[in-house]
Amino acid sequence: MTDRLLDVAEAAVLLGTWKKSGERFPRRLIEERRISYVKVGRYVRIKESVVQAYIEANTVQPRRQGVVLRGVAA
Repeated sequence: MTDRLLDVAEAAVLLGTWKKSGERFPRRLIEERRISYVKVGRYVRIKESVVQAYIEANTVQPRRQGVVLRGVAA
């Protein structure tokens, strides 16, 4: 099965940024080369797996109980 190519608006929806910034956030990720993309003629497409990988890589896990804060035991 091949990876689906998303346009920038679809990537924004998948990232959850569509309502706030529209296409601006995914376009910034592309401009800063923080995600890979595909050029199809003059169009920019982003593989769905790339967006999912970006989300996974930037997911922050919750702290565990008993974590040392600022060098002092809790």
